[in-house]
Amino acid sequence: MKILGISGSLRKGSFNTALLHAAVELAPAGVELVARTIHGVPLYDADLEAAEGIPEKVQELKELAISADGLILFTPEYNNSLPGVFKNAIDWMSRPSSDIAHVFGAKPIAVLGASPGNFGTILSQNAWLTVLRTLGADPWFGGRLMVSRAGSVFDAEGLIVDEKVKQNLAKFIEGFAAFVADHKKS
Repeated sequence: MKILGISGSLRKGSFNTALLHAAVELAPAGVELVARTIHGVPLYDADLEAAEGIPEKVQELKELAISADGLILFTPEYNNSLPGVFKNAIDWMSRPSSDIAHVFGAKPIAVLGASPGNFGTILSQNAWLTVLRTLGADPWFGGRLMVSRAGSVFDAEGLIVDEKVKQNLAKFIEGFAAFVADHKKS
């Protein structure tokens, strides 16, 4: 099984990118979790799309999403909602609109995230639901992971030092992989 994980943060020391890399290491046997970020995705501009087509980085993400059995969004939370730069990347991936069903349609998708704040990424995760519904995705509601106070969860190298978070992340990835496996059967 192949799952694409995308970190929606551009920050070099991103907690969400660190969470994604930890998830890669914790993926159960038989599950390949491919890690990507949104670095290199330009701001969406219909004139750019018309003149030059889909940017190379966006095309790479689209192809990975199409070939993946599932998709996990590792989302930060900015101002109590989803990050504009991450939404921008998903917007690009939905272009041209005729590709939406091919890239996202009925695709199993999970959302999780890490934040330095006290509430994790609960509002960001909730904000993604409208977007996922619009794209025709199949969101997984069987697990939720919101890593709060992320500065104390990771060390300076971005490794998880909180064993409970590590266990919860492993359980989340395992649960989503089971959802994807069931989805493939149907």
